[in-house]
Amino acid sequence: MKPRIVLRIIIFLFIYSALTFYIGWNGWVWLHTIMGLQHKWLFGLFIGILSYAYVIAHFMKKWTFFKVLGSYWFAVLQYSILILPIADLLGWFLQIEGLSFHSIIIWIGFVVLTLFVLLFIYGTYNAYSPAVSTYSLVIPKHVSKHSQLRIVMSSDMHFGLLSGLSHVRRLVKEVNALQPDIILMPGDIIDDDPEPFISKNMGEVMKGLSAPLGVYGVLGNHEYYGGGISRFVTEMERNGIVILQDQLIEIDNSFYLAGRKDKTDRDRLSIEELLLNVDPAVPIIMLDHQPTEIKQAEKNHVDLLLSGHTHRGQLAPNHLFTRKLFELDWGYLQKNQLHTIVSSGFGFWGPPLRIGSRSEIVLIEISFIAAE
Repeated sequence: MKPRIVLRIIIFLFIYSALTFYIGWNGWVWLHTIMGLQHKWLFGLFIGILSYAYVIAHFMKKWTFFKVLGSYWFAVLQYSILILPIADLLGWFLQIEGLSFHSIIIWIGFVVLTLFVLLFIYGTYNAYSPAVSTYSLVIPKHVSKHSQLRIVMSSDMHFGLLSGLSHVRRLVKEVNALQPDIILMPGDIIDDDPEPFISKNMGEVMKGLSAPLGVYGVLGNHEYYGGGISRFVTEMERNGIVILQDQLIEIDNSFYLAGRKDKTDRDRLSIEELLLNVDPAVPIIMLDHQPTEIKQAEKNHVDLLLSGHTHRGQLAPNHLFTRKLFELDWGYLQKNQLHTIVSSGFGFWGPPLRIGSRSEIVLIEISFIAAE
């Protein structure tokens, strides 16, 4: 490993450990004040295990509670960084004003705890109660068999441990209720390791997805992280869901559907290579997990580009960063003939919470009208 990479890892671990210590110290002071809690080092060990639980879960996969703890810890970490400095400054100011240190610690601690409880309740509701976002588009190309097309899109389900069977059943029920002509899933269908998805028979439940023109998906970055792509693709196809990997197919002699490998795969085809032999007079719909090549899609005559990946930041104020990172991090954008839609996703990564975003299913109603 290169010395520069080692140095970056050391700096990251130092900063991360310092933040963990700061959060743990705040928690210790409050618990010690209200309960007289002793055994400081035992409490410190608990915080240390909690802060590295997600890493521990990677090596101890059978002990799933480590992944649950680690997932929630990410939310605790983020909002502690935002809330605790303000709470500490307020406590310091009130102490200067002559209030009792004991009272300040107790009441500010209760306020902080209440904020966390409210955030977690609100975030859980947003994560497990998907909304339907509807877009109506006109594509100026003639399609003899389908003057109208009803697409239902769902991305970033992250099916696995916390986005489990009940969420899969919710997806099937709500997608089928929209009566789609075709169902499209632009990546991150599973959360890394395909084992929980397969062992819990989630694919069998997804088999219930119904659309006359079929159900199609592509790989996202998390399918690559899990290292079980072939198992996942086999499981999907066994249940009637086609995973496109740099493939172009024609649907019902009416429009092209192109599915790209994820950007994680350095050997994936360029958009130009994938669409080399298409007839630009025929509508082109493309699935690309990460919305990083909108300009290239426009240049190569794509009519509709569907992506996910961003989660719209998932936990506010992360959406401020995704807005800077992507030309379109959520919603709809039109550039000349190209319509681009990026979904916030049906599931979640890490904590099963959404704050400032909401799980969604996307309904797209397309009208094909011959160009004048």
